[in-house]
Amino acid sequence: ALPFRMSVVVLPSSNLSQRPTRVVTGAASPLVGRSRRLIRCSMLTTPAVCRSFLAGASLATTTTAALLRRSGRRNVASTRTPTMKTSATSAAEAYAPLPPAKQVKAALCQLSVGADKDANIRTARAAIEEAAKGGAQLVVLPEMWNCPYSHDSFPVYAEDLDSDGSSPSTAMLAEAAKAHGVTIVGGTVPERRGEKLYNTCCVYGTQGEQLARYSKTHLFDIDIPGKITFFESESLTPGEGPVVVDTECGRLGLGICYDIRFPELAQMYTQRGAQLLLYP
Repeated sequence: ALPFRMSVVVLPSSNLSQRPTRVVTGAASPLVGRSRRLIRCSMLTTPAVCRSFLAGASLATTTTAALLRRSGRRNVASTRTPTMKTSATSAAEAYAPLPPAKQVKAALCQLSVGADKDANIRTARAAIEEAAKGGAQLVVLPEMWNCPYSHDSFPVYAEDLDSDGSSPSTAMLAEAAKAHGVTIVGGTVPERRGEKLYNTCCVYGTQGEQLARYSKTHLFDIDIPGKITFFESESLTPGEGPVVVDTECGRLGLGICYDIRFPELAQMYTQRGAQLLLYP
């Protein structure tokens, strides 16, 4: 069974006319005993929640529980200092013992994004503060929260995440994490590396330190005649591979939106001891 319970606090959503008031709380373990179809269902079928790029966060919790049950893994408590995995690694690589099991309260921040980048950053900062005041220990932002989701916007709003002081979005995330003592999975922002653009998620610890960075591996290319045509690959570059990171909220496996459609990624994370899979 999953080694911790999770409470989810849902903050204001750009897809809803008013603020939702329900708080979902409970252990994931009662679902583990269902058939093996649970794994594929959780990873591949999300029609009820596709209105949000954060859909995968709660579903992946159940999937992780099922995969841990199948693999026979047990949680091993450890006080070892968290380690950062920032690039693709082989399945055979040895990982540190799992962080201690604990109860975690998480907040999923769903934001209304406009053309004003500074306003988007202020909106995200306010949502993080509200989540922290509500008792959240883990705060998750949505995909592309600092810019409109379009080919024209990606290069204009992109930031160099490796350059000190030139990334206002990640600077805000680091400051907010430290100010409120929370772990932040910073959704995604368009990242510029040379002439290439990436859809990148940064994770920050409670001291404001960057713990990990993951770029979307499976780009969303879709062409439905008469309905929608959009190819992320026309603007964005695929990331280098899976990232697992130890945080005060447990060991996290990172994905982004469309990554949730590929169960192999979740299986790789389970093999590496991930306790919670997050797909902003």
